[in-house]
Amino acid sequence: MHEFIERDLSKGRLSQDVEGLVQEHAADITASNNPPPISTDPQNHARSLVEYVYWLMDRDRKSSPLKSIQGKIWEAGYNHGELKGDVFPDVPVAFGRWVGQRREICIYSSGSVLAQKLLFANTQGGDLTGHISAYFDTNVGAKKDPASYSRIAQELRRIPQEILFLSDTAAELAAASQAGLGAILCSRPGNHPQSEIGEYIVVDTFDGIFPS
Repeated sequence: MHEFIERDLSKGRLSQDVEGLVQEHAADITASNNPPPISTDPQNHARSLVEYVYWLMDRDRKSSPLKSIQGKIWEAGYNHGELKGDVFPDVPVAFGRWVGQRREICIYSSGSVLAQKLLFANTQGGDLTGHISAYFDTNVGAKKDPASYSRIAQELRRIPQEILFLSDTAAELAAASQAGLGAILCSRPGNHPQSEIGEYIVVDTFDGIFPS
């Protein structure tokens, strides 16, 4: 992160991301969150930005400019062959099946759209981006906010009841359900345990979702 920001900031490639970080930093100050300061001194500007970015990461903040920078770092890793997208073996099979059924597959992630596209273009199961119709990130809103799902439905020109949302987080499913979407809890190895799953259907594979 430090190396990337130092290098690309000097080349003007992060202007929009930096502007977003500065605005978020100002909001953190207003909210008395005590973020580390961002220096206006050109010699210390990049270093102070990095410290603020690490502060956001430590708090698992779903920050759009942070996710954008992370996506660009991953892009460099994918382009150099250092990174591969990791998906479960049933995912490419399910994607092919759903597209064959003329269903639309869309991704909504706290990771940036760029990061999503890079991951699905470089999986060990091949390039899956040809199966995916649309990508959404936190620019449409937080994943635990029902309004985010309403916006997605509007952008897809679908009524909410036509959309099925899969997530490993019950709070996200609750937000999607409140917006009128169908919701299924996907429990995979490595997921955080969910204490309150309500009445959601729970699956551990995509094999039984629209099987034919």
